[in-house]
Amino acid sequence: MKVITKQAELDAAIETLKKSEFVTVDTEFIRETTFWPELCLIQMASPDAAYLVDPLASGIDLAPFFALMGDESILKIFHAARQDIEIIFHLGRLIPHPVFDTQVAAMVCGFGDSVSYDQLVNKITGVRIDKTSRFTDWRRRPLSDKQLEYALADVTHLIDVYRHLAAELERENRAHWLNEEMEVLTARKTYDPNPDDAWRRLKLRNPKPQQLAVAKSIAAWREREARERNVPRGRILKDDALVEVSQQLPATTEALGRLRTIPRGWERSGAAAGLMEAVSAALAIPKEDLPKPQKHKQHPEGANAAAELLKVLLKLVAEKEGVAPKVLASSDDIDRIAANGDEAEVAALSGWRREVFGERALQLVRGEIALKFQDRRIAVFDMPKAAE
Repeated sequence: MKVITKQAELDAAIETLKKSEFVTVDTEFIRETTFWPELCLIQMASPDAAYLVDPLASGIDLAPFFALMGDESILKIFHAARQDIEIIFHLGRLIPHPVFDTQVAAMVCGFGDSVSYDQLVNKITGVRIDKTSRFTDWRRRPLSDKQLEYALADVTHLIDVYRHLAAELERENRAHWLNEEMEVLTARKTYDPNPDDAWRRLKLRNPKPQQLAVAKSIAAWREREARERNVPRGRILKDDALVEVSQQLPATTEALGRLRTIPRGWERSGAAAGLMEAVSAALAIPKEDLPKPQKHKQHPEGANAAAELLKVLLKLVAEKEGVAPKVLASSDDIDRIAANGDEAEVAALSGWRREVFGERALQLVRGEIALKFQDRRIAVFDMPKAAE
């Protein structure tokens, strides 16, 4: 099976693909030992052509590929696009647009929560994909014909999957549902997070202001270190170590070395010096400027019971619309709507989700609708309005 390894071949392939209204795209990558995924193979297809590109080939320039990804006149189709887009953003400094993610479209069309590509292909086309090459080390060369056939199948069957889902979205008048999801998927902040927000990954338990300041400072330090050195965050220092440092507030490297979660001797490393600088910077913040930990509000009386009723309503609406409940609202969405009503800032109360489920949820919380068991089924009914 032919793999593109020459610049002229890539240029010609891109020229062919540019003639199509849409292109299916997938990538194979490795990221176990790096912060940024290492691109190892690119797969592309249109109704008239299909290509495999070796980005590791000597002298090959991927600029034409990135130009295709940025071409607004061509729809780019992915399945579970987030990691593919992350690679393109990191290497090409652009986000593909417009985009159609078949995994998201499948959820909107009632194929369940986070359906896999091979399951979706089988349900729509009847084809069973051989998954034995799934755990290939895509850096190794040469790749076998079996591995290449597996990789190419990720974009060739995607054409039929896309056509089926696009037609289903139009038939059910749900195209705008997908468009809202694609706006989030293609937002720059999704792929270029601020290191100063890295502390949110940590499981902090009721931190005091000074502890929170240290957690923010050292998490941002680790994020920048990992990016610059291109290693996983845990290779710099694990999450539990950052949490312990933020709790114990070591003022010296000796105190740092006595912490249980710090590897033996690590306190004498160059990385430790950077960590201590981040700790010192946070400890020097004036008291009045320290961040204020977010207080966890007590749920009002009856919120837990309301959440249980909302879960029943969610199941009823999801069954009626033919979608997975998680597509409409998460457990956290439900809890916050039960506690805060229309003041809850959750995805279920915005866009198409509000239209489909959110408004009904608010009506239930306000007592404007209720649930009843009738003819062995749970049903929704309107509550009579109180006399004025």
